[in-house]
Amino acid sequence: MTWRGIDFFPHNLKFPFSKWMAFAVIGSLLLNVLSVGLALTRGINFSIDFKGGTLIEIHSKAGVADVASLRHRIGALGLGSPQIQAFDDGTNVLIRLEAQPGGDKAQAAGVNKVKELLGDSVEYRRIETVGPTVSGEITKTAFYAVFASLIAIGAYVWFRFEWQFALGASLALVHDVLMTVGLFALTQLEFDNNCIAALLTIVGYSINDTVVVSDRIRENLRKFKKMLLPDLIDQSINETLSRTVLTAGTVIIALLALLFFGGSVIRSFVIAMLFGIVTGTYSSVFIASTVLEWLGVKRDWSGNKPVVSGGTAPKGA
Repeated sequence: MTWRGIDFFPHNLKFPFSKWMAFAVIGSLLLNVLSVGLALTRGINFSIDFKGGTLIEIHSKAGVADVASLRHRIGALGLGSPQIQAFDDGTNVLIRLEAQPGGDKAQAAGVNKVKELLGDSVEYRRIETVGPTVSGEITKTAFYAVFASLIAIGAYVWFRFEWQFALGASLALVHDVLMTVGLFALTQLEFDNNCIAALLTIVGYSINDTVVVSDRIRENLRKFKKMLLPDLIDQSINETLSRTVLTAGTVIIALLALLFFGGSVIRSFVIAMLFGIVTGTYSSVFIASTVLEWLGVKRDWSGNKPVVSGGTAPKGA
């Protein structure tokens, strides 16, 4: 007897994904437009990695820190508009100072003013300073990294499958990135270098899921010569659905552990990953597959004409 494993969903599941694809795409387009709008109007809470400045993390020895008092006292030092935020149990505080005109010496002088003001009442956990030149380089490098990954992945899928698959996969990845950027604009979570790593990881996870679905679609295109393309795509998604959900579920469990026990330093990274895993799984099913259905695809790779949505295989196939 052969062990078949356990299916999360019934093995013969026939959920009609294609009937909901148009609604899903319209909803996704609206959310992407909203994400871009939020990013342009509300802005993104960039960390000092991108803006330049100094980050000081302190621990209050006297108990819960009085954030309002700290904001007033540090704001009176003439260092611009400091951002002060308590986290965990309220005894830990992040102080963000703007990049000071005058270079590194002026920045160091600003940190010394804060230290003199706080004295021995706090414990300094970390002090990080990034100059405007370095932050500008980080911003450009981060943008190039995300853009290059999208181009490289699109080229790989084109080489591995066909251009219709590549276009669908690329649009799905752009969807995932825009949705994650919208999340940061909406919640004003701090966007730091870890979040760039999260974006790249989301892109990698999403394309992995998309390739699995695409590979099953290509296999079924060769296997079912006369099946309508929407039905074939539905069957392919249903056949890979257990793998998709179980993979996403195990990753989410690990990320939830990091969210609750990993501390504040990686919280933005973990939240971005959790959101990205969900959107990446969604886009693999409803974005990449929808584009493929709308564009049509060949039944095999022998030069036959493409089969469009609702069509059948070429005569003689």
